[in-house]
Amino acid sequence: SCMKFVFDLDGTICFKGKPVSEKILTALGKLTNQGHEVIFASARPIRDMLPVIHNRLHHYPMIGGNGSLIAKNNKVIHSTTFSIQEISEIKHLIKKFNVTYLIDSEWDYAYTGAIDHPILQNVDQGKLAQMVEMEYLPSIVKILILTSSNMNELEKALVELDVFVNKHGDENVLDISPKGIHKWKALQILGVQKGEYIAFGNDANDLTMFEHAIHTVMIGRHERLSQYAKETISLEGDYEQEIVDKIKQLSNE
Repeated sequence: SCMKFVFDLDGTICFKGKPVSEKILTALGKLTNQGHEVIFASARPIRDMLPVIHNRLHHYPMIGGNGSLIAKNNKVIHSTTFSIQEISEIKHLIKKFNVTYLIDSEWDYAYTGAIDHPILQNVDQGKLAQMVEMEYLPSIVKILILTSSNMNELEKALVELDVFVNKHGDENVLDISPKGIHKWKALQILGVQKGEYIAFGNDANDLTMFEHAIHTVMIGRHERLSQYAKETISLEGDYEQEIVDKIKQLSNE
């Protein structure tokens, strides 16, 4: 019987900012040949997912921006943007807390961080977009706060604003999506139902999709995610081969 497989990218099937490896791509291709469906679900906007996924897989459904963007057959078919009201309040907080940021529209982006910030290495690697000032973005789907004068106070203010805040522990950055937007919400928009998919993930932004999956595989170790993980593949030895073996095993079960 056919199963849907949902994969996060960074730290799950794509490592150290490098593209998904040939052996994992092959395993994903085999899944679809067997009649299963493969969906990618990333914090990256679609623009930044494309360069790390081989173009032979670009027609697969993709959830970007933690759920604010959805693409199918190479086209963005859905986007959820911040409201005008939310943007004006966020602009106020950006000034108040002296924030540097990466702000994504459906395609173009605004960036005020350091020129050597590691985040920038993953932005628009395919040279598909333009960097413009925040004012010129037609809409906003995701905001990454890189630095601020007070992260804790800023986080409190954002939570009060009722937008969706993801904290990336290791990077000490705040990742903000429009209210009610997360990976599980986007899966539902794609018509995926509770308990009819297997999820692979590694971080806090995978929590919602782990909660509603029939089976879950956590890559590496994340404290909160581990509560929903049915099994774990640790990032030791030839972990890419272990991921490939696990995909194969689950596809036959």
